[in-house]
Amino acid sequence: MTQAQWTAVDNYFNGLLVGPDAALDAAVGASGAAGLPAIQVAPNQGKLLNLLARLQGARTILEIGTLGGYSTIWLARALPAGGRLVTLEADPAYAEVARANIARAGLAEVVEVRVGPALETLPALAAEGYGPFDVVFIDADKPSNPDYLAWSVELTRPGSLIIADNVVRDGDVVDADSTDPKVQGVRRFTELVAADPTLSATALQTVGDKGYDGLMAVLVTEGERPER
Repeated sequence: MTQAQWTAVDNYFNGLLVGPDAALDAAVGASGAAGLPAIQVAPNQGKLLNLLARLQGARTILEIGTLGGYSTIWLARALPAGGRLVTLEADPAYAEVARANIARAGLAEVVEVRVGPALETLPALAAEGYGPFDVVFIDADKPSNPDYLAWSVELTRPGSLIIADNVVRDGDVVDADSTDPKVQGVRRFTELVAADPTLSATALQTVGDKGYDGLMAVLVTEGERPER
C-alpha cells in the first residue's frame, strides 16, 4: 500500500462519516495562512477523540499542545453544558491563532487557552486546584512526554483517560539505539506507562492521511503509584 492509497481511504471514510464542517475547515485554513505547520490530527482522528471523550462522559478535558486549536474544537464539542477544556500552548503566536479558531467555532466560553511551556503551566494548574480531569490529550513535544505523563497522572483520577498521539514515529519507536530525542521520549513514556500498576494501556499503529503513526490510550486505575 502507498501513501496515496492511505489518503484515499481516509478521504472515503471522512466523506461518509465525518463530512464537511465550516468551523473546522476554517481552523485548518487560518492555521495554514498563519504559517502553522500542518501537523494537526486528521479529521477521522479528531472525530475519534470526540467519540472517546463522549464515551468517557467527560466534563473536564486537558489538552497538552494546542497548535491551531483543531483538535481542541473536536474535544470541546464532546463536552456537555457546563463542561470545560484547558489547552496548553507554548507558542504565543500559535495560541493567538487557536483562540480565533476556537471563538469562530463558538467555543470561547468553553475553552481556556494557557500560553507558556507546558512544564510551567502544568504545575500552575495543579497549584490553582484544577483537576481531576476526565480526559487528557497529549500532543506536544515528544521529548517531554515522560514529564507530561507524570503531570497527567497527577491531574487525573481513577477512571480518567489519557490519550497520547504520535507514538509510533514511522516505526522508529522500536529502535532502542535511536538518537532522535522524540523517539526516546516516546519510548520512555511507554516504559513508564508499562511499569505503573495503576495504568492500563494499549497502543495502535495507524496509517492514513498523516502517514504511518499511532496513538496510545491509557486508563487510570486504582492502586499505589510507583516512585518516578
